[in-house]
Amino acid sequence: MSNSFKKIKIAVLIAAIFLCKSSLCQLQPAKADSFFQFIKNNPSRAAVCISSNDSIISSLNQNKPMPLASTVKLLVAIEFAKQAAKKVVDENGYIALNELDKYYLPTTDGDAHPNWLEYEKSQQHIKADSIRLIDIATGMMMFSSNANTEFLIDLLGEDNVKNNIQLLGLQQHTAIFHLVSSLFIYQNPYHKKESVILKAIKNLTEEEYCKVAYGIHFHLKNDSAFKQKFRLNDLSLNMQKTWSDRLPASTAREYVRLASILNNRKYFDETTYGLIAEIIEFPMENPAFQKVFKRYGVKGGSTAFVLTHVLYFTTLSGKRMELALFFNHLSEKENSNLQNWLDPFEAQVIFDKQFREKIKF
Repeated sequence: MSNSFKKIKIAVLIAAIFLCKSSLCQLQPAKADSFFQFIKNNPSRAAVCISSNDSIISSLNQNKPMPLASTVKLLVAIEFAKQAAKKVVDENGYIALNELDKYYLPTTDGDAHPNWLEYEKSQQHIKADSIRLIDIATGMMMFSSNANTEFLIDLLGEDNVKNNIQLLGLQQHTAIFHLVSSLFIYQNPYHKKESVILKAIKNLTEEEYCKVAYGIHFHLKNDSAFKQKFRLNDLSLNMQKTWSDRLPASTAREYVRLASILNNRKYFDETTYGLIAEIIEFPMENPAFQKVFKRYGVKGGSTAFVLTHVLYFTTLSGKRMELALFFNHLSEKENSNLQNWLDPFEAQVIFDKQFREKIKF
């Protein structure tokens, strides 16, 4: 079961940046078109919103709520940047790795957390088995570590994270809750019929579901033996689908609005935006991006059934663009194909004006 992207692949975009000024034929238009054709052929399972310089240039089901998967972590990142800017938390303070380990549930994150730890070791960021808060936040975005996310929600305050929904004017957004802890809801300790468990879960209101997840989360962080009770085998495909469907949800239009707030640099103070750049706009560390973009931020998410992706950028010439692509009810093969075609599609959107004119729905 996969519930998050690993480190964002940017090789296609880097290649496009080097070649875009000379020849668009070096892009991968066939893959980009495959992505586009999938959307056209499966409109009920897709939502698209693309904005250029504050004008929507392409949309499909832009107001349809869809599960966000790890893309919801953008709101956690924003809250972190706000609090760090006000010195409520110290972004350079060190946190013991065993604190993060309390929140790590093996086999549930596509190895995002251990991959992040290996990366941080290679960067020599770990000191005396501790790591800086800013690196934890970046790992939440760059590698999509769920453990880092759960830790940060506790540190920042769950209500503070949730309040960003209203603060940022997101009209269509369901409640944020602890994603890792919610997996425990689908366990079957008394060997009941799966249909009975699923019916009971589906009958929970959003408020009840969040309360159950929080109760589990309390045990998970305070009882070192509690996570040993997790049994991945209890989560059948039907269980995973129900869990995926009940993840925090919003619309492509709302997340383009959110991306625009991050992109236009008019909403928060300069210090907050500086921290946002550090943890969300990590592709800008690459010199190839610096040749074309003033800023470039990205976050994706996935489950076995869901694929979501949000990006924003401003070019050196001042062109701004925000994009949100949401999919649900995917098969394993469809999900894999879309992830393979995603980067080429976005590169084509960025660099090919004719392709942008083509992708109307």
